[in-house]
Amino acid sequence: MTTTGNGHSEEPISNLEYDFVTVLHNKAEAVKAYEIYIQDAQEANSQPCVELFQKLRQSELQQAQEVRHHLQQVMEKGRM
Repeated sequence: MTTTGNGHSEEPISNLEYDFVTVLHNKAEAVKAYEIYIQDAQEANSQPCVELFQKLRQSELQQAQEVRHHLQQVMEKGRM
């Protein structure tokens, strides 16, 4: 990647921005998948599985929020 004299990249997005966008996308896909898994567990009448999938979904949501925060900082400042 090349940079200009002011330290800004000439690329459309930096490697860090790309990495965080990719991770955020993967987290969003995981949340969608857990919604299906929760429905499957409900249909199987398995409350322990419902609760586990809900817990895992919540964890993904929290991680996505943290990733989003880092992405915003990287987009504004070029780094954390």
